[in-house]
Amino acid sequence: MHMDKHLDVARLTELADFLKTAQPDVVRDATVAHRELTVLCRKQDIVKILTFLRDDKTCQFKQLIDVCGVDWLGREGERFDVVYHLLSLIKNLRLRVKVQVAEGDSVPTVTGVFASANWYERETYDMYGIPFEGHPDLRRILTDYDFDGFPLRKDFPLEGKVEMFYDAQQARCVYKPVSLPQEFRHFDRVSTWQGMTNNRHLAEEDNTFDSDDFKKEAKV
Repeated sequence: MHMDKHLDVARLTELADFLKTAQPDVVRDATVAHRELTVLCRKQDIVKILTFLRDDKTCQFKQLIDVCGVDWLGREGERFDVVYHLLSLIKNLRLRVKVQVAEGDSVPTVTGVFASANWYERETYDMYGIPFEGHPDLRRILTDYDFDGFPLRKDFPLEGKVEMFYDAQQARCVYKPVSLPQEFRHFDRVSTWQGMTNNRHLAEEDNTFDSDDFKKEAKV
């Protein structure tokens, strides 16, 4: 989220205290860190809290800037966070709302609160595999419809599972499984470039082109 240096941390702290008092059954936590306010709630309360933040006169967060996912692979309990970024032009404030989601669970759609959530939720579903219950048209939006897996999950291979190339014999583009000697995520940084070890001085020895040579080349 954009870091505005002019943001008033005191106002964000006041807003955090207000949300804890106004929605005690919904807001599990509201903290200010790094000049940003983060509100944590349960996934079943996401529609309620976003509606409150949009309509309440103290808040007036009328714009949903983004919806994205975070994969906490290995975290006990819920693996994913779904993060909503909101903007109040009237109050000149920003905040984020987070809900935690276990793998295989769904989150209620907020398209009824913010129409812009439609494509944002589709992107989160496409990248992380988090379904949004009640979404009017939950389809992949960035990858192919028959794409296998969810690219932004931390257990998805960085090089992908298939690669596309043009087959001259078939006169069309075809897919084949990716085959690499090393996983990019587990790259040892030594074996593949072992031939370059301790050879840095060769680059300096080969570089005999000086400023006088440059002037001669320029005259030619």
